[in-house]
Amino acid sequence: MTTRAFNGERVTLTTSRKVSEVVAHIERALGRPNVGELFQKLQAAATPDEVTQLVAAAAGPLQLMEFMRFDLGVMLQKDAPPIERNVLRLIVGNPVTMREMVRGTPDAGSYAPVTLLIDEREGGVRLSYDRLGSLLAPYGDPHALQVARSRREGRGTALPGRR
Repeated sequence: MTTRAFNGERVTLTTSRKVSEVVAHIERALGRPNVGELFQKLQAAATPDEVTQLVAAAAGPLQLMEFMRFDLGVMLQKDAPPIERNVLRLIVGNPVTMREMVRGTPDAGSYAPVTLLIDEREGGVRLSYDRLGSLLAPYGDPHALQVARSRREGRGTALPGRR
């Protein structure tokens, strides 16, 4: 067994908008395909170009898609006494980007797709995510780092929710 300690960078954006507005903004920016159907099509794809085309068609304006969501606020409401607080975890990514990072660094599959956490706290609604480049840096794979950083510097930077 091997244990490895590392540091990562968490980005947190805070807004005075309502959580429903932030979630709606994010939903407009992400593709929301039927993930089961998409992965069946990806598995049946004959070429890398076909995979890229399928992903591009399913991704949203940020070239990201939602894979899964966990409404943690519902669980808080089931507490005794109930806690009225919105907490939503979205698992988002792009399978082509993930493929490129995992190609040389298999452990990148632990970090991609990424988690977006949207939660209400005193002082506003927060949108948080961990920077992939900071999580992948300890592995020393220049290609995976370049892919992770290009997402941040390119079309993947405009995460919604800021005001």
